[in-house]
Amino acid sequence: MVLEFIKSIPWWGWVLIVLALVALRDIFFQKRHTISHNFPIIGHLRYVLEHIGPELRQYLVANNREELPFNRIERGWIYASAKKENNYEGFGTDRDIYAHQHIFINNAMMPYQVKEDHPNHLDKNFLPCAKVMGLHNKRRKPYRPASIINVSAMSFGSLSAKAVESLNKGVKLAGAYHNTGEGGLSPYHSHGGDVVFHFGTGYFGVRAADGGFSMEKMVKLVEDNPFIRAIEIKLSQGAKPGKGGVLPGAKITHEIANIRGVEVGKDVLSPPNHKAFSNVPELLQFIEDIAEATGLPVGVKAAIGKIDEWEQLADLMLQTGKGPDFITVDGGEGGTGAAPPSFADHVSLPWVYGFSELYKVFKKRKLTDRIVFIGSGKLGFPAKAAMAFAMGADCINVAREAMMSIGCIQAQICHTNRCPSGVATQSKWLQSGINIPLKSERLAQYFKTFRKELIEITHACGYEHPCQFKMKDIDINVDDHNLSKELDRTYMYEKDAVLFDGMQTLKDCQYLGGNY
Repeated sequence: MVLEFIKSIPWWGWVLIVLALVALRDIFFQKRHTISHNFPIIGHLRYVLEHIGPELRQYLVANNREELPFNRIERGWIYASAKKENNYEGFGTDRDIYAHQHIFINNAMMPYQVKEDHPNHLDKNFLPCAKVMGLHNKRRKPYRPASIINVSAMSFGSLSAKAVESLNKGVKLAGAYHNTGEGGLSPYHSHGGDVVFHFGTGYFGVRAADGGFSMEKMVKLVEDNPFIRAIEIKLSQGAKPGKGGVLPGAKITHEIANIRGVEVGKDVLSPPNHKAFSNVPELLQFIEDIAEATGLPVGVKAAIGKIDEWEQLADLMLQTGKGPDFITVDGGEGGTGAAPPSFADHVSLPWVYGFSELYKVFKKRKLTDRIVFIGSGKLGFPAKAAMAFAMGADCINVAREAMMSIGCIQAQICHTNRCPSGVATQSKWLQSGINIPLKSERLAQYFKTFRKELIEITHACGYEHPCQFKMKDIDINVDDHNLSKELDRTYMYEKDAVLFDGMQTLKDCQYLGGNY
């Protein structure tokens, strides 16, 4: 009977049976691939196309370097680094090394020699920040980031719960910190990684009844969550500087309402301006009030445009001896948040221009040693990081690069709540395919690979730590008449030397974060 029944099944019936079995496997048994879990059967087509993608692009669509915002080579390097796969390339570079803005790193004749008792001989990716946040201003709880690459501001609500949890567990494994974004501190930020609490004009998580800032809630938040190591005030962001946003009431669940301190089902406005301050002197006092109340280092994040108010801030810092402990400079090329094209494409300067303008303001007044400068804006690659350090950055924050390490495929539909990889969506189904232990390992491995390669570049240039890079160590293609110029000649300043007394001193620092 059984044999007769089997023989009676037509060929297309067997096809349906096989497809049903594949679908069952995709949904209930395999946990490694988010796409095939979320889209059984047809999801496998994505991996087939990805496999033959280089050939399709080479002959039909685009070359390896043409896609934006991150091209295939850049994405491939992040994916391979995160998976601990071979991230090398063969047969030489396919990049146009004569193109505008191409970076050249000037290696030394004799590389830096790592001795057997050196921290990098024992741990090839140990690379903490050379500066301590809050030390100059005598904060009660100074903080030295244990990693020079960290997760940038991305909120729960913008990212899914599983994505945020993966990032937090990943930074714990990597010894890095996790910036909460302006959506408030969620349970998903609370899995052991160092946290920088970030808030903007909506004051989510520290919001008073009138929509303003509550110092009482801020103090309680810090006391209840000792893993919060620093506080960041958002003045503006690269995706949409000078513009607020609306969180529709339909998207505000009970969980998000509790975290953000808002009402369920009601639209919430994030205005362009802060209620807590309206000018630079008030901002400076606000920073000092929070630092005094919490004991933590306090900094600001901004995309750079006009410089006059930054000059006013620097003058006040010089006069009072007070000021932010760190400044995060967001490039106009940033963009995990949804924004109108007019803002995303045209408002605020790209990172290299914005940072160079800002750094010169503080250099002129001999204030750079008081501030930890953090760069954010497509800097999650070792060569770009070397350039950033040569210009004066002390740490790198990455957002989209971190998203890609946990599965983002650059679908560019973050604003639709239909992210196919489950990273930037609140859909329970789409995020159910995220395997948190696996994705957290991949974030950690990306960070470790990044630090290892940056250390190797640093040693190749004859230095022990990237903070020692000088602007003359990096050339950049500028124009057809004077094709390649050092950074100091391009941006018309020389980076101030960072106080550095050896990697072992950083390892022995009592303020070192990252569970060391």
